[in-house]
Amino acid sequence: MGASGLSLCRNHRTRRSGTVAPIPLQRDQRDAVQRPGTARAGYAHGPRLASRTSLPGIPLAPSAARRFVRAALAEWTGLGVPAAVGFSDRLADDAVTVTNELVTNAVVHAGTTVDLVLRLEEEGGDEPSAALVLEVTDHHPARPVGADEPGEPGRTRTKTEEPAGLPDPAEYGRGLQLVATLAESWGITYRTGLKTVWARLPVDDWSGPAAPPDQDSLRRGLRAAEILAPAARRTERDDAVWDSRGAPAFLAEASDLLAGQLDEDLVAAIAGQLLVPRLADWCAIWLEAEGGGPGAEPRLARVWHSDETGTEPLRTALEREPLRLPPGVGSGPVPVPVPWPTHPATEEPPQPGARDGAALAFRITAAGRALGTVLVGREGVAQVPDAVASLIEDFVRRLGLAVGAARAYTRQATISRILQRGLLPSKVAEIPGVTSALVYEPSDDGVVGGDFYDIFPCPGDRWCFVLGDVQGSGPEAAVVTGLARPWLRLLSREGFGVGEVLDRLNRLLLDDAMEAAEAAALMVAAAGGQQLHDGSQSRFLSLLYGEVVPLPGGGVRCTVASAGHPLPLLLRPDGSVRPAAEPQVLLGVVEDVAYESQVFDLAPGDTLLCVTDGVTERRSGPLMFDDGDGLARVLAGCAGLPADATAERIRRAVHEFAEQPPDDDVALLVLHADQHAD
Repeated sequence: MGASGLSLCRNHRTRRSGTVAPIPLQRDQRDAVQRPGTARAGYAHGPRLASRTSLPGIPLAPSAARRFVRAALAEWTGLGVPAAVGFSDRLADDAVTVTNELVTNAVVHAGTTVDLVLRLEEEGGDEPSAALVLEVTDHHPARPVGADEPGEPGRTRTKTEEPAGLPDPAEYGRGLQLVATLAESWGITYRTGLKTVWARLPVDDWSGPAAPPDQDSLRRGLRAAEILAPAARRTERDDAVWDSRGAPAFLAEASDLLAGQLDEDLVAAIAGQLLVPRLADWCAIWLEAEGGGPGAEPRLARVWHSDETGTEPLRTALEREPLRLPPGVGSGPVPVPVPWPTHPATEEPPQPGARDGAALAFRITAAGRALGTVLVGREGVAQVPDAVASLIEDFVRRLGLAVGAARAYTRQATISRILQRGLLPSKVAEIPGVTSALVYEPSDDGVVGGDFYDIFPCPGDRWCFVLGDVQGSGPEAAVVTGLARPWLRLLSREGFGVGEVLDRLNRLLLDDAMEAAEAAALMVAAAGGQQLHDGSQSRFLSLLYGEVVPLPGGGVRCTVASAGHPLPLLLRPDGSVRPAAEPQVLLGVVEDVAYESQVFDLAPGDTLLCVTDGVTERRSGPLMFDDGDGLARVLAGCAGLPADATAERIRRAVHEFAEQPPDDDVALLVLHADQHAD
């Protein structure tokens, strides 16, 4: 995760999904900058300004990038460009924050030279608009266009897509979550040997092209340039704005920004940017270790200073000894000594009074538990005004709720991952003569998914495969999965046929559901007849179950049965596709049912595709992925592909069917009969 940027306190605005890809700069629209921190804006034909620079892939690159962006914005504003005159402090801070995160991620994960382009675009029409577009390009050699897309010079992925071939999510870092929060739209463009991450930020205070700027506009522009310039430090502030309207507005906006953040480090980053520079010159946030004992050291999660050159000296000073408040301290402000000189960047010894300033510490709490500490400071003052201290105290209460919620989500997600690993096989068996490929993507909601799978050997030279989908998710789904998978293995290894296995599993689920209902009735009776709402669900599931037996001449004989599950599809080498089973009722619903199985041969070159309803019922508005045999059409295009390529193509098609990520578990199993050996 990159270092934090500057303040992002702003009015809420609706952001569109990331569908706008910036147009590459033409030669006459580029303006090369010789060194970081120096912006020479050049007009392109039409209403467009662009500045660019190249930065070495070193830790100092983000700081240089931040100075470069502020210098470019300052110069554009000073020129009196109509859209630039509409720049606000919020837009400048957002642009610096986004640049910081993108450059930091490029340096950390690519380590190459980083190209930075800042462009101002104006669009006419009935509703004229203007926007800042930032592009950060790294030169990592392992960023080629996918092998299945030859000839494409480049392609763009947006924030709403989860395409095949994207690097591991760890590559992006948490910084892109902050970019997604601030940007109107953002995306990733791949070219041979290059990866560009771009973000678009709207210029809110602009109503369209205007006549050449008059003297008043130029004067406003020069004043804004003064504010935006890197050397300018906002040491003076008007505390009178925190009146009966300003303070509630700030707290409401802070609550909106902090709510729903699921990572405590991101929460700390946002909190630091809200506090500095509006309420303080600098701040630091410590977080207590989760479940740590009395001797556990708090972690310095975030440090920020309004003068960016002061951030690292402040961090160094604070890391020497973590701030600890006495046990009896409540949520109110606690005065502490100022930990470092007012001007830490100077190499000269501090002058008398250099340590003038005031600092207050606040304990972060949630549900009566101490979660950390916030330290804020102001320079050149004897004390922080009472009204500001009270406002920060209210803000820290909201910060505590956000940190507590993020930790609760992290605990739930960790438990779910552990449960999921325990409910799924640690290894799937390899079937002789058959290549298998599996895709399993639980929905990202922090709870145990309802889909499960298995491939295992059985006596008699048989191999069995399972793909199931339990109703719902969470603990109830985990209970059914925990029952169904071992029962299936036991019944299969006892020699029962495919239909018989489903018959017995159906009765076991019904018996278990009856026992659960009787237990619930006893609980109701014990509660004096009052209905208890424990969130329990009926225990039923859809299941595709089959077994394969290798044939002497190559290929395998398949026996399959589908109980309320999407039907498996059989793909022949000529591209023809047909269902390989008949629909039957769900397991755990009807008592008197006899399940039947279908038998067919999977000849060399044939492919069997098994999916859950997270694939077939993937939605894009009113449409579903399998409408009009959509899955069969995609599968037909996989003729001649091996199992892993088929699985990847189906997975990609499912993700690209809609802009939003899948909201259900996605699971698919591909079995491909190998060709005869020469």
